[in-house]
Amino acid sequence: MVTGLYILCFLLMLPFYKFEESIPLPLAAAVYEIWTSWLIVFLYALLLFFVLDLGRAVRLLPGSFLKDSVAGTCTVFGLILALLVYGGIHYHHKYREQITVHTGKTLEKPLRLVLVSDLHAGYHNRPREVSRWVDLINAEHPDLVLVAGDLVDGHLRPVREWHFEKVFRQIEAPVYACLGNHEYIGGEEEARAFLDSAGVTLLKDRAALESGIRIVGRDDLSNPCRAALWELFKPDSTFTLVLDHQPYNLGDAQEAGADFQFSGHTHHGQVWPGNWVTDAMYEKAFGLYHRGNTTYYVSSGLGIWGGKFRIGTRSEYIVLDIVP
Repeated sequence: MVTGLYILCFLLMLPFYKFEESIPLPLAAAVYEIWTSWLIVFLYALLLFFVLDLGRAVRLLPGSFLKDSVAGTCTVFGLILALLVYGGIHYHHKYREQITVHTGKTLEKPLRLVLVSDLHAGYHNRPREVSRWVDLINAEHPDLVLVAGDLVDGHLRPVREWHFEKVFRQIEAPVYACLGNHEYIGGEEEARAFLDSAGVTLLKDRAALESGIRIVGRDDLSNPCRAALWELFKPDSTFTLVLDHQPYNLGDAQEAGADFQFSGHTHHGQVWPGNWVTDAMYEKAFGLYHRGNTTYYVSSGLGIWGGKFRIGTRSEYIVLDIVP
C-alpha cells in the first residue's frame, strides 16, 4: 500500500510541470513543497513497514501490532514525525568545513575562498533563506566565492519572479560558477541569463585568472559534447582550481595537472540510506580526497533538492585557505 501511494504521489506531480507557469506562484510553491516532502515521508514509511513486517515474520513483534492497533499506528507515526523534525532542524544547520592547502605554486598572498554547491534556489530555498546563506559567506570575508553548479533549482519561474538576482548581488566578493544538471533541467539559456543578472561569472568550458589563481569551469555532463579538461588549460606555475559539478572521472583533474577540484551533485544521498547508494556509485561521494598531487573536495551541498530534510548527511559550505 505504501509503495502504491509513493508511486501515486510521484505521478500526481507530473501535471505540475505542465501547468506550473499558469497557476499563482504561492500555490505553485506550496504544491512543490508538499509533494517533495511527501516523497521523503513515504520513503521512511516504506522502510519502517519493511522492518516491522520483518519483525513480525521472525516473531519479534506480535501480528496484532500491525493490524487494527492504536499502539502500532501511534508508534509508526511518532517515529516518522520525530525523524522528520530532526531532519528539518539538521538541514537548517549549515556546517562550516575548513580546509587549508599549502602550495609551492606562485601566489602573492594567502587566499581565502568560500566554496559552495547545490544551492537549488527556487520554490523551496527562497530569498529569505538564501540571504541567510549569503550572510554566512560574507562573514568569512573571502577573496573569491566559487559555486560548483546547481545554483538554481530545475524551475526558473520563482528565481525570476522573486528576484533572486538581488540576493546574490549581496555577496561581497567576485563569484564564479560552473553549470550543473539543474541549470540544464530549468533551461540553460535562461539560467545563464539569470547568472549574468546576479553578477555571477559563468565558466562554461573555459578558464579565468582571478586573485593570482586559475579557475577552470567545466560544462556539466548534461552536455555530451563538453570539452576534455586537458583542453582547457596547460599546467604551469599558477595554482589551478577546477569546478566540475558531477564528480565522475576524477582522474581527469589529476592527469591534466590541476591542483584542486571542487564538485557537488551527490548531496551525499540527502537522506539515509541514500548516502550508502552514492558511496557505492562514486569513487568519492563526499568529503576530502587525494589522487597524486591533486586535492579534491566533493560537497554534500549547501542547499538541497526537494524536501528540506538532512538525515545521515549534512548541509555545508567550505572555507578553503590557499597558503603559499
